[in-house]
Amino acid sequence: MTDRIVAVLARDRSMSAPPGVDPEEFRLALTEDTYEVVAGLELVTAAVVLSPPDQPAVEELTWPGTPIVGVPRDATLTAAFAALADRGAGQAALVAPDAPDLPPLLIGKLFRALGRAQIAVCPSENGGLVALAANLPAADWIAGVDLDTPDAYERLHAAAPDRRALSTGPGWHRLRVPADVARLDPGLEGWPSTRALLSAG
Repeated sequence: MTDRIVAVLARDRSMSAPPGVDPEEFRLALTEDTYEVVAGLELVTAAVVLSPPDQPAVEELTWPGTPIVGVPRDATLTAAFAALADRGAGQAALVAPDAPDLPPLLIGKLFRALGRAQIAVCPSENGGLVALAANLPAADWIAGVDLDTPDAYERLHAAAPDRRALSTGPGWHRLRVPADVARLDPGLEGWPSTRALLSAG
């Protein structure tokens, strides 16, 4: 089976925390919970891509043996995928770090889609992408698109060489502004670090 890596793309940028919550603590809590979603997946290797590479606080959140891949601060998705290919991945997915309650099933759907598509995406309901998966080396038509690009899906759809090249899975949400915490369902299991921080705040 082709080696598969799922990596949280941890950008070193403060997130818009709710009132009374420290932005850096909020960023780390979201990243930790998103990583735990990825680390719980079967038949894949969980990893973290750090951009910039020097983020010891994020590294401390991971389980021993987790591949930590450092890329420059301004690295593109293409560069991040290339770094994962260097780690032996034939397929890889990059996941935004602010999706602490992401259902693992949605990542699995992306890899299933790669059996017929070059690229598979999980769109964000509030702009950008939650995750992007690719057969490696990644297709060059993803250049210029980031997970945070507001119209990322539209741009990828326009750039795809044919309709089968891009597969779109079910969407999910990201926590990008303070009001987005209302999207979290307290009745669902998971996101313990984010839950604890919000409760304390």
